[in-house]
Amino acid sequence: MQQPRNFSMAGAVDLGARQAAAKRRDQAEETGTDGESAFVFEATDATFNTDVVARSQAAPVIVDLWAEWCEPCKQLGPVLEKLANEAAGDWLLAKVDVDANPQLGAALQVQSIPMVVAVIGGQIVDGFLGALPEAQVRQWISQILQVADQLGMPARVRAEAPAAGQPGAAGARQAGPGQAAGAPAARSGLPGGDRGTGPGRPGAPGGPAGPSELLGDPRFDAAQQAMDSGDLDAAATALGQVLADSPGHPVAKAWLAQVDLIRRVNSYDRAKVRRAALEHPDDAEAQIQAADVDLATGQVEASFDRLLGAFQRAGGEDRNRVRLHLLNLFEVLPPRDPRLAKARAKLSSLLF
Repeated sequence: MQQPRNFSMAGAVDLGARQAAAKRRDQAEETGTDGESAFVFEATDATFNTDVVARSQAAPVIVDLWAEWCEPCKQLGPVLEKLANEAAGDWLLAKVDVDANPQLGAALQVQSIPMVVAVIGGQIVDGFLGALPEAQVRQWISQILQVADQLGMPARVRAEAPAAGQPGAAGARQAGPGQAAGAPAARSGLPGGDRGTGPGRPGAPGGPAGPSELLGDPRFDAAQQAMDSGDLDAAATALGQVLADSPGHPVAKAWLAQVDLIRRVNSYDRAKVRRAALEHPDDAEAQIQAADVDLATGQVEASFDRLLGAFQRAGGEDRNRVRLHLLNLFEVLPPRDPRLAKARAKLSSLLF
C-alpha cells in the first residue's frame, strides 16, 4: 500500500465544469435520480474536509475521482455505488468530479481517471487507477476493511456511524440490534483520578448516565452496582455475559475496557511503573503499564503517545503487543473523541 499523505489544496477553478456539476445536482434533485444514498454522496472542494476527512474517522471513505467525459469512469462508477450500498455503512463512497473540483484533483495528485483512493482517519492509505472488474474492486475493498480493522475500527462502529452533518453525528449513533437508542453515550466516561473506579466510570459524577436510564438489560445495572461497591470482578462478569449474548456490544465493550484498565492499574506499584518506563524506554511491557497509569489518571494523549512511540521503536512480537494494547485502550474512549481520532491517524501513518 502507498504511504498515507495529508491534503494540500491548490489549483484553478473551471467555472464551466463547476456550473455543469451544479446543473446536474439541480436536475437530480428535481427528478430524484441522482443515484445517491446514505452511503454514496458527492464531495467538492468546499465540503471535502467535512464530508470525507471527518467521516473517515468513523468509517473508511472511498473516493471516486471522475469526469463527465470519461467513459471508463462511467463503467467503474456504478460498480462502486453498487458495492457501497451493499456494504450498508461498512464504508462510504464519495464521488468527486475533478473538472468541477480542481483543488481536490491537485491535492490528490490526479494524473489520470478514473482514480480511486481510500481515506481512513483523515489519510490516504491506498488507491488504484482505471476501471477494474467488479471482482478486483471487491478484493481491493476487502483489503481496505482489513486496514480499518487493524486500526481498531470495528465493523459495527462503521455501520452505525452517522454521516457528518446529519442529526446525531456529534453524539450518539443509531441503535443497533439489541442496543437501546442513545446507549453509546455511555462510552463518554473515562477512568480518572486516584479512586479505584474513577470519576468517569459509568454512572459516576461527571461520567455518563447510568444504565437504567439507557439500557434495558439488567446486567448493566448489576455491573454498575458492582463498580460502585468496588467489586470489579463481579462487574467484569456481568459485562462478559452481555458480550457473550451480544458480541461487539459497544457499551459493554467500553465499560469492560474501563473495568479491565482499573483492575490492571490497581495491581501496579505506580511509582515503580513510572520509574521503569523512564529507565527502559525500549521495554514494551514497561511502556504498556505506564500507558495504563497515564490513561487511568486522565492523561489520555500522554498514554496514546507513549504507546505510539513504543510501537515505532519496537519490532517483532513486541510491536504487535503494543499495537493490540493500544487498540484495547482506544475502547475506553467514545468513538468520536478527537484525541482518539488523532491517535488513530498517527497509528495509520506508522502502519503504512
